[in-house]
Amino acid sequence: MCGVAGIMDLRGERDIDRDSLKRMTDALTHRGPDGEGFYHAPGIGLGHRRLAIIDIAGGVQPFHAASGQGVLSFNGEIYNYADLARHLAGEGAVLKTRSDTEALAELLDRKGSDALDHLNGMFAFAYWRQSDSRLILARDRLGERPLYYAASEDGFLLFASELGALLASGMLEKRIRQDALADYFLHGYVPDPKSIYEGIHKLAPGHFISLRRGEEPVQNQWWDVRFQPDDSLSLHDAIESLSELLDQAVKAQMMSDVPLGAFLSGGVDSSAIVASMAMQSSEAVRSCSIGFEEASHDERAFARLVAERYHTQHTEHVVPLAAHDLIDTIAATYGEPFADTSALPTYLVCQLARQQVTVALSGDGGDEVFAGYRRYPFFLAEENLKGVMPSAFRKPFFGTFAALYPKLDWAPQAFRLKTTLTALAESRAAGYTRALSAVLPERFSAMLDRDAVKQLDGYDPGTQIAEHFNTADTDDPILAAQYCDLKTWLPGRMLVKVDRAAMAHSLEVRPPMLDHRLVEWAARLPRQFKLDGTEGKHILKKASEPRLPEKILYRRKQGFGLPVAEWLRADANNPLDRLDASKAWAEQGFLDSGEVRRMISAHKKGRSDYSQELWSVLMFDAFLRTGA
Repeated sequence: MCGVAGIMDLRGERDIDRDSLKRMTDALTHRGPDGEGFYHAPGIGLGHRRLAIIDIAGGVQPFHAASGQGVLSFNGEIYNYADLARHLAGEGAVLKTRSDTEALAELLDRKGSDALDHLNGMFAFAYWRQSDSRLILARDRLGERPLYYAASEDGFLLFASELGALLASGMLEKRIRQDALADYFLHGYVPDPKSIYEGIHKLAPGHFISLRRGEEPVQNQWWDVRFQPDDSLSLHDAIESLSELLDQAVKAQMMSDVPLGAFLSGGVDSSAIVASMAMQSSEAVRSCSIGFEEASHDERAFARLVAERYHTQHTEHVVPLAAHDLIDTIAATYGEPFADTSALPTYLVCQLARQQVTVALSGDGGDEVFAGYRRYPFFLAEENLKGVMPSAFRKPFFGTFAALYPKLDWAPQAFRLKTTLTALAESRAAGYTRALSAVLPERFSAMLDRDAVKQLDGYDPGTQIAEHFNTADTDDPILAAQYCDLKTWLPGRMLVKVDRAAMAHSLEVRPPMLDHRLVEWAARLPRQFKLDGTEGKHILKKASEPRLPEKILYRRKQGFGLPVAEWLRADANNPLDRLDASKAWAEQGFLDSGEVRRMISAHKKGRSDYSQELWSVLMFDAFLRTGA
């Protein structure tokens, strides 16, 4: 894992400010503590921070292609680099190292952006081709590695692995983008291709930019996935294929010249990865888990079952579930407002893992690829119910009931139907937006300041979800939801969460379940192979039965859910006390301070549950205080 940075003159060949580029790479030191490098030529400057993983001596960057025409600054890993190297050698290339960086540089030198289709890996890179003064910026298929870019007012294009590195250049202004802030409160993060700041963009997953001086940066899509089930597949054959594909992905991602291990939560996904690693490794796998003092949130016993079965070199650490100590740290780590509460334990498990290893495999992606989220069966039930009622009748019927039904935060789950009734009255995309939302649309509207309402001018932050549902090219609601999650939830929330937490500790995390061959194969599975009734990840569980205990495979999904509502009602060390006293969020002017303070009071007294809304405000406030 590494940090990429660079500056290109879009108007000519003006000198690049070397101090600005140095500040950018310095801001990425945590991503690459093992060294830095620079390349300078008229009108272009590339910087790099390196975390050495493969060919520690030979993979120094920026890397020059043998032709002398191409220079590469690269963040990530190319798992099929050995195959690429053999192919290049067959074409006459003389490779001097055994690094994936050289294989990528030589492939780009020959094929340009067409090289992307040949890559199996996670990557974000900048490639400068001197022969035609062309810059290529590219990001991997599913968004495992990040890349930001922006054009300065004086005509320079800046790009880097993190937003903070762009700002460290001193060449850009920080102006919060109002529609991106609306996106944040709905989703809990700012989705690609926006960032929280005006004029600063994220390169979307599966996209690249290729430009010369005088051209505008335009994102071009080079990869997409299509959910087109093959109904001729048998479940038995699919189970066998899954085991083979998963083992292949794990084996490819176990390559490393530095200590390697795995996260082990005790859930299906991470347990399946550890089992596959152990079956393919000649040495004991290093595994790590974190536990919590609260038994309801502690999965260490399940992780131990897997660790003992496969004789892993297991490390676990118990941490107190306390929010107040980490809020500012998390806000500074993510660089944008980020409201996923599981960022806290993710940060801690990465900290623990880095004490043992430099590379860790994870189970990320299993829920998206194999339909494991608990929201999927609920969404399917809603869509099935919609299907038996004409739209002209359904919308007013359920809409009226939703408006009349009281908000019962204190009641058992079975009686909290207001959100479900509202979803039944809405379109498919709007209903799924509601299922994904960090803050429900109507609650977000109530929190907005009047001036913010005017500035947003009717902007709907759920539009992006609708666009992906339209692009999904399937009538199946679950397959459409999976496609949407691969485009939004996965790269914008789940992968960002892990990337920033891991890189804060100079740890590389690899998710084998996001091997694009596995993802493309799973997209062709009939839906019932993945979601069987209310059971998600059906085929993954069946394929794992010979490898994992039944109590791992078929227990209730737990995840990294945290007792946020209780935290925000505590008598001592309650983060809401600081929020209530803070001026940052109130003076920013986006939220109605009176409404937010009403929610704080109601939540503390137990009259309502505003935990997710207030957590979103807490993290926004911390973002403003630590970095905005």
